Amino acid sequence: MRLLVTLLTVLLWAQVAAAAPVRLKDIVAFDGVRGNDLVGYGLVVGLNGSGDSLRNAPYTEDMMVTLLERLGVNVSSDQFRPKNVAAVMVTAVLPPFARSGAQLDVTVSAIGDARSLMGGTLILTPLSAADGDVYAVAQGSVIAGGVSAQGETASVVQGVPTSGAVPSGARVEREVDFEFATLRNVRLALKHPDFTTAARIANRINRSGVGRIATMLDAGTVSLDITATRRADPASVISRIENLLIETETRARVVIDHRSGTIVMGEDVRVSRVAVSQGNLTLRVRDTPVVSQPSPFSEGQTVIVPQSDAEITEEAGIGFAEVQGSSSLSDVVAGLNALGVSPRDLIDILKAIHAAGALHAELVVN
Repeated sequence: MRLLVTLLTVLLWAQVAAAAPVRLKDIVAFDGVRGNDLVGYGLVVGLNGSGDSLRNAPYTEDMMVTLLERLGVNVSSDQFRPKNVAAVMVTAVLPPFARSGAQLDVTVSAIGDARSLMGGTLILTPLSAADGDVYAVAQGSVIAGGVSAQGETASVVQGVPTSGAVPSGARVEREVDFEFATLRNVRLALKHPDFTTAARIANRINRSGVGRIATMLDAGTVSLDITATRRADPASVISRIENLLIETETRARVVIDHRSGTIVMGEDVRVSRVAVSQGNLTLRVRDTPVVSQPSPFSEGQTVIVPQSDAEITEEAGIGFAEVQGSSSLSDVVAGLNALGVSPRDLIDILKAIHAAGALHAELVVN
């Protein structure tokens, strides 16, 4: 009964959410309006003895020596054995239309055997894009995502102390060469391609008062002809249509997460009439140690002899249970819960019903 209530709550909420219209800018991506991934290799200093061990991470020592030489300090690797330095990979996303001087959040992750980045400071690190050019530089105090403590014989770790963030830690030094204002055609890419949704988007835009500028190219693309409007700049056109409300359509889908035992079903999921039988075999093996002692005044030794006991039991199944053909989401949930099985068993039953061709939905297993 608890499983039935939980599934009904999740699915009814999903049904209401799917029926409500959403804004255009929440379901499409505008052509050219996207971020660019940045990556860099740097050093975090100031760690409290939790940095890389230079025997296992010699590249950390080489980088630190090179950095000190650039600052005018000559030091050899034999004289330099710090424990408060860690080599890290620095990642960030350059947002669209970012201008020089804008600040970005960066993520810092250890690549050596450092135990924690807590309290460290990221040293000036260039961040490059896929083309190899440097677009930003990062530096600042690292906020670690966890904590660790270690004693002589025990240690405890909570979270991920070898990864952290530097809020507003990068500054844009170079802008992406992209002139949005010169575009004469802008494509809208649907995040979840669907012919019905794409047709509704094109019709809604053409009836919004900006002119008949939208054309559906396929299930995932709608093209806008900016030259057909009274406005010459694409930005003003996008600002007028991005808040239009669209009723979306999606494919019937069942999503299963094996790790947590979560099952989520879409509004349009249907199940044909099918009979199901489910049962389990349980194997139990028990080891019972038996102490064997020699006779008094003999030269034998006391030994422990293991004694194993194995048995196989079959749990009582539900027999054949019939799931009636359904016409609504609540019918599907009621029919599946009538089987009286646990969520883990229900996952296997759904997979078997799908294999039998009775589950009329896309099955996604994570």
